[in-house]
Amino acid sequence: MAIITLTTDFGYKDHFVGALKGTIYKELSDAKIVDITHTVSPFNIQECAYILKNSYKAFPEGTIHIVGVDSEPTIENQHIAVLVDNHYFISANNGVISLITSEIKPEKVVEINIPNPVNGSFPVLDIFVKVACHIVRGGKLEVVGKSFEDIKELKEFVPRITNEGKTIVGNVIYIDNYGNVITNIQRSLFEAYRNGRKYEINARNRKINQIHNRYSDIINFDLGKNQRKGPGDLLALFNSSEYLELAIYKSDLNTVGGASTLLGLDYRDTIIINFL
Repeated sequence: MAIITLTTDFGYKDHFVGALKGTIYKELSDAKIVDITHTVSPFNIQECAYILKNSYKAFPEGTIHIVGVDSEPTIENQHIAVLVDNHYFISANNGVISLITSEIKPEKVVEINIPNPVNGSFPVLDIFVKVACHIVRGGKLEVVGKSFEDIKELKEFVPRITNEGKTIVGNVIYIDNYGNVITNIQRSLFEAYRNGRKYEINARNRKINQIHNRYSDIINFDLGKNQRKGPGDLLALFNSSEYLELAIYKSDLNTVGGASTLLGLDYRDTIIINFL
C-alpha cells in the first residue's frame, strides 16, 4: 500500500493532526502514514516548499503527499492534485508545488472537483484526505478533477544576478531547528558564476570568504584547542540540499543562540555574494 505523508502548519496542540490520521484509518485501516512535519510556520508557503522539496525524494515512488498549508480554497487558491517525479501531491495552488515543478515537468495536474464536496473550514480533512485515499485505492487523477495548467510560482526562490555577473543577491528562505540560515542560493548557481574567482559573502555586518563542505571543517585540528575555531563560530557551507547555509558551529537557539539570532537574520532578509 502506498505511503501517505502529511506536511502542515497545524502544530500539535489542537485536534487537527489526530483527526486527519483517524479519518485516513477509517477509510484505509492498513494505511501507512508518515508525518513530515506539522510545525511549518503558519501560512509560510516558502518554508513549506523547502521542506517538501527536500524530503519527498526520500520516499518510494507512488507516495502521496498531503500538504496542509494555506489550504482554504478561493478562486485564486484552487485545490490541485499533481503527479510529478512519480510522486502525488495534493495541495492548494499557492506556490508550494512550484519549487518541484520548476525543475521537473509534472506528468499530470488536475484541479480537484470531487462530487458533493464539504465546503467547510477544514478542507485538508474534507477534500485532500478523500483524494489521497482514492489514489491509494488505485484511482486515477482524471476522476477527481479536470486538467489544469496554471500552477503558481514562488518568485522569491529565484536569486538575482547583478553587477554584470559579479554579484548574486539572495534571500533567507528557511531557518532550521538549530537557527541555521538557509538561503535560496544553490551550489550550481554559485559555481556557474564563480569562474574560479575569490568571493565574499555579506550577511548583515559580517563577511565570510570561505565555504565549507561540513560543519566540522571549520576546525583546524593542527592548532591547539585555545587557538582554533570551534563552537560559537560562524561558517558557511552548501548543505545536504545544495543550498548556501550560514551556521554557528554547534549552535543551540535555547542557550548560545544560532546564526539567525546572532546575525539578526530572518525570513526574506538579503544575503549577497560578491565575486572579487
